[in-house]
Amino acid sequence: METPCAEVRCMRSNRAPHRLPMARLALMVTISVVVPSYNDAGYLAACLDALSAQTRAADEVIVVDNGSTDATAEVARAGGARLVTEPLRGIWPATAAGFDAASGDLLARLDADSVPAPGWLAEVEHRMSCPDQPTFVTGSGLFYGANGVVRWIARNIYIGGYFTMIGALLAHPPVFGSNYAMRRDAWLELRDLVHRDRGDVHDDLDLSWWIQPGMTVVRDERLLVGVSARPFDSPEALWRRVRIAFHTLAIEFRAWGPLERRAAHWRARRTRQRWVGSEQLDVTVDVDGDDPLPA
Repeated sequence: METPCAEVRCMRSNRAPHRLPMARLALMVTISVVVPSYNDAGYLAACLDALSAQTRAADEVIVVDNGSTDATAEVARAGGARLVTEPLRGIWPATAAGFDAASGDLLARLDADSVPAPGWLAEVEHRMSCPDQPTFVTGSGLFYGANGVVRWIARNIYIGGYFTMIGALLAHPPVFGSNYAMRRDAWLELRDLVHRDRGDVHDDLDLSWWIQPGMTVVRDERLLVGVSARPFDSPEALWRRVRIAFHTLAIEFRAWGPLERRAAHWRARRTRQRWVGSEQLDVTVDVDGDDPLPA
């Protein structure tokens, strides 16, 4: 199995950015981390190892075994994760099963080949507790397992293009499937809108499309994870992902047209409509760590 490159190892070794106290006892926030996996036992072990080294520990780690024939289940149990099985094959069915099973106030999402930096969950908690109280927070990735040119293309053109082009289409940042978190009550609202039973769509693009008016997405540059460059192992593997992206957009266009969607979000912004879920935090802390502010 490929191993994280020096850039990712450096990212993992760095200390989390300094944060002033956040009155966590008052916030009473819990975080569940969901990791879908299909025959990725080797990658999964590295992911769980990185989660165990978080400066802010997860309250719950859920690994969704999507019909693996390798040691995925054994690795999950050995890593202290709660194992959920989802026989319907596909990244979206597996991810949705994990979200359904999660109990945290915040639901964080990684891929099996994600390697989160030590301060990843601390940053999730901090950013979701700021006065603007975003519904979603998402970050980017540092690729490992390929040469420097491939990694640069992957980060700046592949991921950069995703955020730029899809963000322009959505009129807000999309979530990046290897690295995001959302409020649990947002999932309870979206779970019956998304195409969760389809294995032929990009789950993050589908979820991003169905984000409702008043919900907000923040892209946080501090939220970093290592991501395997294996999609770039062959032109066929890369083309498959691009083809599924266009297929996903075709499905979304038919279900909720882009002009209709943008109009709904524009009306929400014009009227300053703000989505507030039933489980949203009762208090929040400002960016500088001063006194808690009312939600």
